[in-house]
Amino acid sequence: MAKVAFIGLGVMGYPMARHLKTKGHEVTVYNRNGAKADKWASENGGKAAPTPREAAKGQEFVFCCVGNDDDLRSVTLGADGAFAGMEKGAIFIDNTTASANVARELHEAAGKAGFSFIDAPVSGGQAGAENGVLTVMCGGDAAPYAKAEPVIMSFARSCRLLGASGSGQLTKMINQICIAGLVQGLAEGIHFGKKAGLDIDAVIDVISKGAAGSWQMENRGKTMNQGKYDFGFAIDWMRKDLGIALEEARRNKASLPVTALVDQFYSDVQKLGGSRWDTSALLARLGK
Repeated sequence: MAKVAFIGLGVMGYPMARHLKTKGHEVTVYNRNGAKADKWASENGGKAAPTPREAAKGQEFVFCCVGNDDDLRSVTLGADGAFAGMEKGAIFIDNTTASANVARELHEAAGKAGFSFIDAPVSGGQAGAENGVLTVMCGGDAAPYAKAEPVIMSFARSCRLLGASGSGQLTKMINQICIAGLVQGLAEGIHFGKKAGLDIDAVIDVISKGAAGSWQMENRGKTMNQGKYDFGFAIDWMRKDLGIALEEARRNKASLPVTALVDQFYSDVQKLGGSRWDTSALLARLGK
């Protein structure tokens, strides 16, 4: 079992850190809101640290799951950042959904300081984190990844190294691009079915067994029909992720017309007051 730190105890990080502890690892946590870190430590029997640097000291593996590039830099760099406390030969595993550029930047900084950095964004949402069945997409060097994979699997059902630093983040962008198109198609299908006077639950039961079936249809189709949009991953966060993908596309000259359009549709839902609704709320704008 390993000595581990976890930085960032949001809706994803809180249960991810718990799974690490449940699997027998020695876990120290840090959160910007110290009371939340103390609560986690009390509930799970771990330790809370006052700064990212203190959390990282003496650890073999340091995990991080925060909001965006700026948040990531704020907890890694500087005098109180985790990088200042990392041990030689230790491994920093970043589960934040961030840009490929910041992953490469931090990978380079880690290498110069004598430790490793793996970008390892996750998919599976809050339910996946709670149940320890996340999918983890990794970028970085093969040797540290091989050491980190068994520890990452404490909260995952699938984990794979996709290539050099930044590859995990690029793969997560593809994941979000695919989800955006799927959810919009599902929203339009349900909207069409309602207008046609069909029993939507019955329709979903039938078509989910065929070529139209998807995770989104199985898990969100019927709740979308009921107008329920409180299943975790918020539209604010999806727009952040799509913004990262669209920015990367401007750099690599990829054409993402559907992604750009769905991003604007999510903007419409935000204007309806749905910033914290989950991503399936694309259906809400079609009824307006």
